[in-house]
Amino acid sequence: MARGWESKDVEAQVAAAEPRKDANDRDQRTAEQRRRELAVKDLQLSRVRITNDLANATNPNHRKSLEAALEHLDKKIAELT
Repeated sequence: MARGWESKDVEAQVAAAEPRKDANDRDQRTAEQRRRELAVKDLQLSRVRITNDLANATNPNHRKSLEAALEHLDKKIAELT
């Protein structure tokens, strides 16, 4: 009885490992492509935060600084895409 349980456990482990293998096979992007995609996502998140800050900013100097940061982020995103 214990032997049958062990073989089923091994079978379950093998079955669980197969989807991960398939996912790795589908991801044929290079390390550079993954790095760029991650950088773009990070910049887009920063852009959202700055846009929200800009919507709430009342000080003209602070608004000017946020607008410059937003422009910089837009340029960086354009370079990476």
